[in-house]
Amino acid sequence: MWIKNKESNNELQITSLNHKYFRTHLEDSLSLGRPLLIEDVGEELDPVIDNVLEKNFIKSGSIEKVVVGDKECDVMPGFMLYITTKLPNPAYSPEISAKTSIIDFTVTILGLEEQLLGRVILMEKSDLEAERVALFESVMKNQRSMKELESNLLCRLTSTQGSLVDDEALIHVLQETKLTAEEVNQKLKVSAHTERKINVAREEFRAVASRGSILYFLIVEMSNVNVMYQNSLKQFLNIFDNSITKSTKSSVTDERIANILSYLTYEVWAFTLRSLYERHKILFTLMLAMKIDCHKGLISHDEFSAFIKGGASLDLNAVEPKPFRWILDITWLNLVEISKLSTFSDVLTKIEQNEKDWRVWYEKERPEEEVIPCGYNSSLDVFRKLLLIRSWSPDRTLSQARKYIMESLGSDYGETIILDLDATWAESEPRTPLICILSIGSDPSPQVTALAKQKEIPLKSVSMGQGQEMHARRLIADSMSGGGWVLLQNIHLSLPFCNEAMDALVETENVHDTFRLWMTTEVHAQFPIALLQMAIKFTNEPPQGIRASLKRTYQNITQDTLDYSSQPQWPPLLYAVAFLHTVVQERRKFGPLGWNVSYEFNQADFAASFQFIQNHLDDMDPKKGISWQTVCYMLGEVQYGGRVTDDFDKRLLTTFTHVWFCDVLLRPGFEFYKNYKVPMSKNLQDYIDYINGLPSTDTPEVFGLHTNADITYQINTAKGILDTILNVQPKEGGGGGGETRESVVYRLADDMLEKLPKEYNSFEVCRKS
Repeated sequence: MWIKNKESNNELQITSLNHKYFRTHLEDSLSLGRPLLIEDVGEELDPVIDNVLEKNFIKSGSIEKVVVGDKECDVMPGFMLYITTKLPNPAYSPEISAKTSIIDFTVTILGLEEQLLGRVILMEKSDLEAERVALFESVMKNQRSMKELESNLLCRLTSTQGSLVDDEALIHVLQETKLTAEEVNQKLKVSAHTERKINVAREEFRAVASRGSILYFLIVEMSNVNVMYQNSLKQFLNIFDNSITKSTKSSVTDERIANILSYLTYEVWAFTLRSLYERHKILFTLMLAMKIDCHKGLISHDEFSAFIKGGASLDLNAVEPKPFRWILDITWLNLVEISKLSTFSDVLTKIEQNEKDWRVWYEKERPEEEVIPCGYNSSLDVFRKLLLIRSWSPDRTLSQARKYIMESLGSDYGETIILDLDATWAESEPRTPLICILSIGSDPSPQVTALAKQKEIPLKSVSMGQGQEMHARRLIADSMSGGGWVLLQNIHLSLPFCNEAMDALVETENVHDTFRLWMTTEVHAQFPIALLQMAIKFTNEPPQGIRASLKRTYQNITQDTLDYSSQPQWPPLLYAVAFLHTVVQERRKFGPLGWNVSYEFNQADFAASFQFIQNHLDDMDPKKGISWQTVCYMLGEVQYGGRVTDDFDKRLLTTFTHVWFCDVLLRPGFEFYKNYKVPMSKNLQDYIDYINGLPSTDTPEVFGLHTNADITYQINTAKGILDTILNVQPKEGGGGGGETRESVVYRLADDMLEKLPKEYNSFEVCRKS
């Protein structure tokens, strides 16, 4: 938003409403006659500027004055007021709208594409861009020369007296104009030809700019999923530039473009995934794949709509009746919806004619792994199979969606990104805050403390709340000058201090190279957008799946850790504790089927269990061996059991410990479940290799649950993802020529009006009857 008051070309003063010198900046700008820019306002403006906005100026002789608060200030010529906001769609009151001129500077997808094309050409083909600029200047110069000659000729013609034939100077000017005109026209023809060549060369890199624009607007869309997922264009442009400078070089243009696209897409995906909650990661990756394929023309808008909406908008009584009772109503509506697509135009007929084949396929445990009846298995690509699976078996949608993602984007996108706090810190700069978005059991404070200790950097932390602002202010000031890290925990409890911390990062002249500001916060609708957009954001939730969770655990384990104890029981015991930690966390996703109460099992529980096992082995009598009773009691009743309040949950937890933590654990061939063994090795790499070989998705039986436990979880997760994708789509139709809500209503209304009988005159009807 841009709010303009008067015109000026003077030096611009930048401030914000919460700046400690805001009043001084406003008064100085008024009295000195220079423009003022107020940044990052919300939906409410400070009443102190009301008189300025309303132009309540007092005439005092030749000078105008205005009352600012309790002070009268001169309004000098040249004063101008600009106000900007980072709010995506601010709802300003009619009063503010009447006082100001509101201008939307929001970047559009095509506008950003042109900007990115200029950037990539400037970096990849700098000589081409320089030639384009020089050509533009040459054309302008030649056109200006023509204009001057025409003006000179007209001036001569109007000022000449007598016969034009006798005026030798005029004849000379005419000859010069003719020669110059021919020369300029020749240059303009050459310029036009050169410009076409340059545009052809520029267009080769259009694909990079288009992909960049798609990626940026996708990550902007994620702010509609969660208010904390805010990213700035500046952050994106940094990744975009890195994709050009750091991607693999090649003299072949097509190969070079493919390298840039691959690097850019993966870096944006990894950067965004780091700041998302686990439940939103598959959502973002799926949206990424579909957006790219929609832009390539591989997926039509109708197919995209059918995938996210299904048959929810259809009426069972208004469609063709289902042929068999065993088909669920919602399944039939989904099938009717996709039958509108050319690919599935005859699917309803084929189902009716081949009931047995479709029923056998439908009742398979994993229908996406089986052969689809009626030749669809060979005729459908992976996305169209996803459409069919989503219609028939909603609980298998995510499984097929992962196949589609890996087919569309690559196998790397099927893996979960494990948070690497060291790499995250390495990306940051002294003026870049690092913000962890909290959830149950995801406090990163112990990891930040361990990293600071590893880097030998002093860390000072404070838990925010009432009265802690002064202490935090002092810690930040000291660390900025002397170096070190500051950790502000639960910063959402002191939201006004966020703006002060942001101003300190921006305005402090000298900041020590080792200074970093870490923050943890819960989701809060009023959290400053500007702070989120300048920060490196990350979440610290345990990743989903046994493989991903064990990879995260062993990421923090070194070879020295495995060599800590000479006892042969140490490595397998450590792995068993890590496996138990994973299972108790993974059961939470099944809701009441997993635990009657959702417990906050976290990394601290594993750390305490890890330490206990170390101490127990240190004190162990080699002749007596491990006291399994003690181990089971400490793990099942104290370390993890200390959180458990429900009797049945306690019974379940102790069962896990007694079945797994016994002499059988140390015997070759022991399995927690089929194909989930304990590697018998003292080499860390052997454990990592074994973990990488585990399945990417786990059957509920690994967690001690029936296979049907996964159905409800998968259905609810898929429904949540599809509903979220639908909700973040533009409310007035998507791309590809989709109708807006208004046009649909008008079309239906016109259709109804056409079906109504003609109007009649009641008096005539009464008379005829």
